Amino acid sequence: MNQMSLAEAVFAVRDEFDVVIADEPSLIRQSYQLRHQVYCVERGYLEGIGDLEYDDYDEHSRHVVLVSRDLGQIVGTVRMVLASADEPENSFPLQAVCRPRVLGDIPIESTVEISRFAISKERRSGLSTGLMRLGLVQGLVRLSHELGTTHWCAVMERPLLRLLQSNSICFESLGPLVDYHGPRQPCFSGLGSLLDRVGNEQPDVWDYLTQNGKYCSTEPTSRSLAA
Repeated sequence: MNQMSLAEAVFAVRDEFDVVIADEPSLIRQSYQLRHQVYCVERGYLEGIGDLEYDDYDEHSRHVVLVSRDLGQIVGTVRMVLASADEPENSFPLQAVCRPRVLGDIPIESTVEISRFAISKERRSGLSTGLMRLGLVQGLVRLSHELGTTHWCAVMERPLLRLLQSNSICFESLGPLVDYHGPRQPCFSGLGSLLDRVGNEQPDVWDYLTQNGKYCSTEPTSRSLAA
């Protein structure tokens, strides 16, 4: 995709969807319902409860939802698992499936785990799921700015990692694959370096994710040098 078509695609994401931080119980419930549809019904590797999919980590998580302006309903969701003040060593799903001290010297208190990316099949949009995920990532960036988050970690399928990487959203591996609902790659990134890379390689995406720098404390290196 060339730079002009990327700019047009990012504009289309901005035009078609609202990115909403799900702080209301009704929105969180709809997020759980969409997760149930994707992970329990369509993909079949989680059980869910009734028409909802949630777990103990949701008790200390924040949620982002993508709302279709055309449909007026949620078509995507992702969650951000926050560090546990009482048991930091048991904060994240990643810590339960990886070797002890997998996060090493990464500051747990300002780290979050990204998980449960879900996009509805009923989205009725010509945009790819990869582009729609940019909306969810924008919400994660906004929340991270609000919370003072310094690092993201995750346990992701490799196709999802490659999909994010196509927009310069890159993670570093934390050891080998683990068996977590199938083979998954533990990974992490410093948020500053992640956004810096996006800004240097795909500035239109950086502008969208950070809302033209509103949700980022520093500009990308190349822009700083140009100034």
